[in-house]
Amino acid sequence: MFDSLTPALIKLTTEVGERIMSYYKSDMSVEIKSNQTPLTIADQTAHNLIVDGLSQLIPDVPILSEESDAISFDERSKWQEYWLIDPLDGTRDFLEHTGEFCICIAYIKQHTPIFGMIYAPLDKTHYYASKDGDAFQLQNNVKKILKTAKTNNPLRVIVGHHSSHNERLKEHLKDQKNYELSQMGSALKFCLIAQGDYDYYPRFGPCSEWDTAAGVCILQSAGGQVLGEDNKPLRYNTKDDLLSPIFFASGSTQ
Repeated sequence: MFDSLTPALIKLTTEVGERIMSYYKSDMSVEIKSNQTPLTIADQTAHNLIVDGLSQLIPDVPILSEESDAISFDERSKWQEYWLIDPLDGTRDFLEHTGEFCICIAYIKQHTPIFGMIYAPLDKTHYYASKDGDAFQLQNNVKKILKTAKTNNPLRVIVGHHSSHNERLKEHLKDQKNYELSQMGSALKFCLIAQGDYDYYPRFGPCSEWDTAAGVCILQSAGGQVLGEDNKPLRYNTKDDLLSPIFFASGSTQ
């Protein structure tokens, strides 16, 4: 199903990306949500466009977005399949003009992401998984397969800009005797591991299920893995809140 939908999803995300970029570096009012994350007209516009587009592609499939009205777990728990989206992942980076923001779209079936697409509007690059278990990058009409790299020495670690001072992360990195630390915003970190640029992304700070699902699917399809503290793959829509657990994303499955 998703291979046939991929061209339409590429078209949809490209169009949404153009709308997002029309707000880039412009003066915007910023609302602070209850979880202390920013919300802009770019987030809201992207949400509306993606929800409308997905509803036309596959009617009657539930859609859960970061910008959705609250949906109770009583209702969500009945879902066997649904779209999980972050219309603008990395809003802080969008506002800070780092370029490190993206659109995340995942399809969840029985608590597992079975399809993921991430689009970086600034450099017009798509990352996505296929039904055959491969992952791809598409840029300037050139498609290439994504494969994780063998673990490097020193270990190439990537974390978020706002996570680098996390005390649990600092303690965790003490166990890594030889590593180089880089920072990047948004779910693009998963994509950079998937294409072999980095080796490891540990996450101790708070994030939500829509922040991880698409990236998890893409990275796993490229040969990597994402495990929780219990050493098991992440599961989705299993509890009342939508917070992701602590996780460790790596290019190597060893």
